[in-house]
Amino acid sequence: MQTSVIGFPRVGTLRELKFASEKYFKKEITAEELLQTGKELRKTHWNTQKNAGIDYISCNDFSYYDMMLDTAVLFNIIPERYKELNLPELDTYFAMARGYQGDSGDVKALAMKKWFNTNYHYIVPEVEDDTDIKLTGDKLCKEYAEAKSLGIETKPVVIGAYTLLKLCRYTGTKTFRDYAAAVIAAYQDLLRKCEENRIAWIQFDEPALVQDMDGEDIALFHQIYDAVLSVKNESSILLQTYFGDVRDIYPELIQMPFAGIGLDFTEGKETYNLIEKYGFPQDKLLFAGLVNGKNIWKNHYEKTLQVLSALQVKGIRTVLSTSCSLLHVPYTLKHENRLGIEYLSYFAFAEEKLTELEELRKLAEHGNYHSEKTYRDNEKLFAAERNCFNEDVHKRLSLITESDYVRLPKRSERQQLQKKALGLPKFPTTTIGSFPQTKDVKANRSAFRRGEITQDEYVAFNRKKIAECVRWQEETGLDVLVHGEYERNDMVEYFGESLGGFLFTEKAWVQSYGTRCVKPPIIWGDVYREKPITVEWSVYAQSQTKKPMKGMLTGPVTILNWSFPREDISIKESISQIALAIRDEVLDLEKNGIRIIQIDEAALREKLPLRKSDWRKEYLDFAIPAFRLTHSGVKPETQIHTHMCYSEFTDIIPAIDDMDADVITFEASRSDLQILDSLREHHFETEVGPGVYDIHSPRVPSVEEIVAALHTMLTKIDRDKLWVNPDCGLKTRGTAETEASLKNLVEAARLVRASQTD
Repeated sequence: MQTSVIGFPRVGTLRELKFASEKYFKKEITAEELLQTGKELRKTHWNTQKNAGIDYISCNDFSYYDMMLDTAVLFNIIPERYKELNLPELDTYFAMARGYQGDSGDVKALAMKKWFNTNYHYIVPEVEDDTDIKLTGDKLCKEYAEAKSLGIETKPVVIGAYTLLKLCRYTGTKTFRDYAAAVIAAYQDLLRKCEENRIAWIQFDEPALVQDMDGEDIALFHQIYDAVLSVKNESSILLQTYFGDVRDIYPELIQMPFAGIGLDFTEGKETYNLIEKYGFPQDKLLFAGLVNGKNIWKNHYEKTLQVLSALQVKGIRTVLSTSCSLLHVPYTLKHENRLGIEYLSYFAFAEEKLTELEELRKLAEHGNYHSEKTYRDNEKLFAAERNCFNEDVHKRLSLITESDYVRLPKRSERQQLQKKALGLPKFPTTTIGSFPQTKDVKANRSAFRRGEITQDEYVAFNRKKIAECVRWQEETGLDVLVHGEYERNDMVEYFGESLGGFLFTEKAWVQSYGTRCVKPPIIWGDVYREKPITVEWSVYAQSQTKKPMKGMLTGPVTILNWSFPREDISIKESISQIALAIRDEVLDLEKNGIRIIQIDEAALREKLPLRKSDWRKEYLDFAIPAFRLTHSGVKPETQIHTHMCYSEFTDIIPAIDDMDADVITFEASRSDLQILDSLREHHFETEVGPGVYDIHSPRVPSVEEIVAALHTMLTKIDRDKLWVNPDCGLKTRGTAETEASLKNLVEAARLVRASQTD
């Protein structure tokens, strides 16, 4: 048996790529120095996999920002506005990812969306009517040659042609069908390049195959690959899928001349059943995704070996693989010194999953693996009882009734009461919550964690920052204020640290997008609130102003989706436990005089099944009520906000409205306000604040730009329901750009108010 890894984390064991990239953005290092960092990381990652015994090691899975962006550049999908900047190649690449504002021009970044059902964000390639799609880049072959020079044979990875066509954004009159021929020709040229470079295997990633496919989709896939595979080529092609099963196209897929097909046995509910029903050709390799690439719990060897054994009995030539790229888990457990072995023994990060692949390979080859030590140790671990049950939590959940999910009176009546109680102007201005986490803020928090300052000193510093933040917002003219969140490290980690049932790592960073990395908490046991979490900070902030101060919370769905969840209970049960804990916090904020409470559900969509037929039963039917449970107990005059980050919302607008929030803010600027038509089409009842500028880019929007966006919004949204706000929180931005952007935002709102007459 052989082993394969679909992709490997690229930021480095201690986020070396993040820090080097940020230095480059600040002009503290040269492009050559950044590229050298990348080269050193690739060498380390390849050698780590080689030393672990992995047979099929990926290359071209390394990226300085995003793999979809890399694929766009590889095939010349570069919008004209970025070419017109006349920047060096690397800077053009980063301008597409981050936007650009400088001597060469002023352009926004490309849109950013969630990568299927993960917390990773990808850059959406933008195809204009005159885009000439063709193979122009050489990154793939260069990195293959780079690995070869180190004595390491790799399989280059590239986003497949079908997924690329489906995920691109088409800004003109043409659609993806108009570009099929050009994409086919580009991939044919890529295969020819692979043959020239004597590349043995190339991996085409096609995760779009796990989504619903109709007859036209299947025909498009055939059109693409019947042509691509017709090129006479010595390179073997691995068609790799992940995040689900390929039930709609499986019978056709296994008949196509791919040398290998990668299937997800972890999230693919029907994968094994499809093999049982239709078989699998003996002239192909099955890359069986049995080691979970998205969660950090150890693999249960017995379950995996049973599947491998069944496949071997069927005569299927099997390669043991990860279920998806290991990009979605932390790099290694080696730097985790805070957690004891009683916890760490249950986890496997990327490096440890390489060990699992090797141990499983040896066990699968063994005639009687039950006697092997690695197997016995694994069985002992899974037979042991974990300290994760809380009787009070289960009792409280059992007492929840249907009425606990309903807030009265109905929203339209509440909105009128809230307008009278809050006295806000038309187009009220606000921010999403966080303000820049400057060096002094991070230093204060670190000093407190290390015991270098007292609790009183820590609190005094944060209160000073809050008072300054509130005063600045008042002077700038914002209508609904926030306290800045200076006490928070991360919107999920902060709450998890105050809730029972969570564990926390020290260095377990996971890339979210570009240079942004997060350290997801681990849900170890039943979740409950031990004491008030945010009340003291919010009450202090409110005492500094007569304007409304938002209480800032993270919602239950996002807390679960941005944590590593348990595998021993259902997602529904975990979300419900967290919802009750957040409900307690909401009621305490209200009791202490906070009249506006924002419960962020930035990650609502992330565990939405990729097949629409599963949306309701397997997710929305419990995720949406869980959010309602958090706020159903407040008074009608208390205004409940929620916020959603970069994702696709248009197809779940009715479900979002069903959350029964009073106000929702969401990302809109990068996607050119495309969501507005869906809001109008579905008669969206919630008051809305589509983001008027992109906070993931350092550029400062002009007053005129924001005014234009607001006037566009007013053609689709009732003026009594429109709020004015940025796309997301401001913690990652610098102070100067934040202040300039918010001043422009407030001025734009003032001008639009003045232009509106009753």
